[in-house]
Amino acid sequence: MATVLFVGAGRHQRRAIEQACARGLRVAAVDRNADAPGLAAADVAEVVDFTAVPEVVDVARRVGVDGVLTVSADRAVPVVAAVAEDLGLPGIGTRTAHVLTHKRAMRDTLGADGLPQPPYAGLRSRSDIDEALAAVPFPAVLKPVDSGGQRAVFRIETRDELARDLPDAIEESPTDEALLEGFVEGIELNGIVIARGGEPALITLSDRLRPPGIGFGVGWIHVYPPSLPPDQLRLAEQVAVQAVRALGLRDAIAFPQLIASPDGRVVVVEVAARIPGGQMADLVRHAVGVDLVEVALRQALGDEVPDDVALPRFTQPLAIRFFTAQPGPLPTGRVRRIGSLDAVLASEGVVQADTYLQLGETIRPVRRDGDRRGYVIAVANSPEEALRRAELAATNLEVEVEAAA
Repeated sequence: MATVLFVGAGRHQRRAIEQACARGLRVAAVDRNADAPGLAAADVAEVVDFTAVPEVVDVARRVGVDGVLTVSADRAVPVVAAVAEDLGLPGIGTRTAHVLTHKRAMRDTLGADGLPQPPYAGLRSRSDIDEALAAVPFPAVLKPVDSGGQRAVFRIETRDELARDLPDAIEESPTDEALLEGFVEGIELNGIVIARGGEPALITLSDRLRPPGIGFGVGWIHVYPPSLPPDQLRLAEQVAVQAVRALGLRDAIAFPQLIASPDGRVVVVEVAARIPGGQMADLVRHAVGVDLVEVALRQALGDEVPDDVALPRFTQPLAIRFFTAQPGPLPTGRVRRIGSLDAVLASEGVVQADTYLQLGETIRPVRRDGDRRGYVIAVANSPEEALRRAELAATNLEVEVEAAA
């Protein structure tokens, strides 16, 4: 029986861990949170901070793993690569993992290959501001170079705003560095690419709709297929594949994010080397019939990934609406009652829904990915109808909150 190690065992990893167990694999999992739900589902559970690479390697050696992977956790990608490299297991390599998780290194690599992207500059302190602004015009986006979940991501309009928000972005970075890049207006796109033997293939491309205001970086609606005109869609498909190839991924699932601007351009926002969070694996499964967890398990074990596993089998328009605060369907405030999901699941076209709400927690305006408190997925004959169904279904979740004092 083959053994796989999951680095990270949170909510997003739990379902993948359960799927691996159901597949007949022996599953080990590490997470620093002893209450992480995936630990309870694993055959071997270790409470280990996965940023401590030697400790994770030690677990992998003791357990005798045949493959190592993660789901959703960007910070786990370099750890997975290091464990695989140390034990001689299939993996993307530590150098490639660094490029895929360090946004400045990624920008440098994409730029060297001529990929379209915004102007950018790295900053380590306020003393770097003037040099950065010489390279990057306003409006701009400020973010940590090596974080995720839309933590400490800011839209910047003035020098004063950059000086104000820079310490927060640097603090969120494990390597104390931020990235300033030009803001590109347009439709943001999520791509899923599967690379096999160094040949990337686009699996899906979908619209990633974002809220206004401070949470502008959070994807709160996904729609498949995307709404681009045919010529720009073909360009986006080419850019997604070229970006994955330029970053050196040979056998991996990649998550390129792009922006299609009104002038017909397509630029690369960033690329991740993992199954993404935000129900993207569910989007791919319902939209084209590809099981990303199965692909990831096969690649982690060095098994063949044939066309009938890796390539789309059909096309089904769908939309994902996340449960978020206003102008989403949820009220803001401290949760006192959570209604049943039955009415949501019974809504027209709904194929899947869940909520992460807990009594006593506070629902806040959208600022980061963690402010999404569940989702509903609906299908239809067109993406527009799927979105209408998903938004209508989301209103059927009843949540009562305590009024603000």
